[in-house]
Parts: sequence; C-alpha cells; structure tokens
Amino acid sequence: MASFSNGLLAVAILSLLASAAHGQLSPAFYTATCPDLESIVRSVMAQVVGQDPRMGASVIRLFFHDCFVNGCDASVLLDDTPTMRGEKNAMGNMNSLRGYEIIDAIKSRVEATCRATVSCADIVALAARDSVSLCGR
Repeated sequence: MASFSNGLLAVAILSLLASAAHGQLSPAFYTATCPDLESIVRSVMAQVVGQDPRMGASVIRLFFHDCFVNGCDASVLLDDTPTMRGEKNAMGNMNSLRGYEIIDAIKSRVEATCRATVSCADIVALAARDSVSLCGR
C-alpha cells in the first residue's frame, strides 16, 4: 500500500511540474493581441532617454522596486485611496522613485491601440528592458 501511495504522490508531483511548464513566459505573448506594443514602448522610451538619459535609470529603479518583494505586479504605481496607502507614497518609495509619468504616457498610448490588453506590470518590465538597451549605446 505504501508503494502505491508513493507512486501516486510521484504522479501528482510530475503532473504539477508538467502543468507549470505551460505557464512559461514568452516574449511573443502580445504578438497577436497587441502587435504594436513593443514599438510603442520603445518609441516613448527613446524619446524620454533622448531628452534625459537619467530617466532610463529611473525606470529601471522603478522596475526594481516593483519586483523586489513579492514579484512584479505594478503595485508601485498605486496611488493613495481614502482607505489604503499606495506604494507610491510608501516609506521606501516616497521621494525616491520617479518616472511614473513615463509609464502613464506609455500606458495611454498602448490603451489607445489595444484597449484593456496589456498589464501595467508588463509595461514597466518592457520600459525597463528598453531603458537598458537605450542607455547602453
């Protein structure tokens, strides 16, 4: 009976691992649903970094602060509400982070093209990626 239980446990674990493999990230995730996404993010970031190269580093820092504790969820973009203090004004971020307006500008352009399709967390990640690329020239 014990070997049957162990075998059943092994099958269950393998099934979980196999299903997790289907949830892998893909650089082509938005190719069909928002084909202009990458060019929109890149063009805004190129303009921003062209005007002030330090903003590229600021966007990377924004990404770092968003992803640092519990993964990347764009919670660093949250404003205060009457019932909750947003992460923008949290002690570790207040007067430390900048670049929120860049993410807002990108999100506005993305929403005009692909409404309710691209997550804010993905926009922050793509903007940080392009910041690295643009500042590395």
